[in-house]
Amino acid sequence: MTLRAVLFDMDGTLVETEELWGEAMASLATRLGGVLSAGARERTVGTSMRVAMGILHADLGVQRSDVQLQQDARWVEDETAALMSRRGMPWRPGARELLTEVRAAGPATALVTTTPRRIAAIVLDRIAAELGVDPFDVTVCGDEVPARKPDPAPYRQAMATLDVDPRSSLVVEDSLVGVTAGLAAGAVVLGVPSLQPLEPRPGLVLRESLAGLTVADLEDLLDAPEVAGRVA
Repeated sequence: MTLRAVLFDMDGTLVETEELWGEAMASLATRLGGVLSAGARERTVGTSMRVAMGILHADLGVQRSDVQLQQDARWVEDETAALMSRRGMPWRPGARELLTEVRAAGPATALVTTTPRRIAAIVLDRIAAELGVDPFDVTVCGDEVPARKPDPAPYRQAMATLDVDPRSSLVVEDSLVGVTAGLAAGAVVLGVPSLQPLEPRPGLVLRESLAGLTVADLEDLLDAPEVAGRVA
């Protein structure tokens, strides 16, 4: 099948920002009088801020009202944005090269992230400045969808906007919730783990990094989606 669209996750897939989110959450935990465990941090990867805050509060054993949860989420977002501005956002291995090649080769491109628009815009502006062009036909952020990953709604929204069939689309993800969303949307998913291990699943192709991948390689991934945990 012809590859018509590649839909990329952002944090941990294209850019090394998951560590910054983790650092911001660890700082919040300190402010709340505790220490965020490694296991709890791993469970927050790729989730919405509401889910992440729930995991963090439970891990610390603290009770927070809904208003306080929203305040905590906003604090983490602001702290992460500040860290992005101070430290930059390095590309994940092979991500810049693959994104550039996909853009030049013709398939439609989308960025689909759980990160809210105001924070994602920082990364999108940096990517566009470095590449000299906006590489995405569509961007879908976490505060612009009826449901967040692992619900398929974000990927379905992007595919509908691009007017592409899920069977001709490839999703690139690093987290369990992202992989779940992409598969539920009907696409083949290329999983490249960053902070969270991924287990083999039908329709999921696992790879250690994006380095060395070409558009032709992505085309080939659409041919055997029934193979669980296939290594590209």
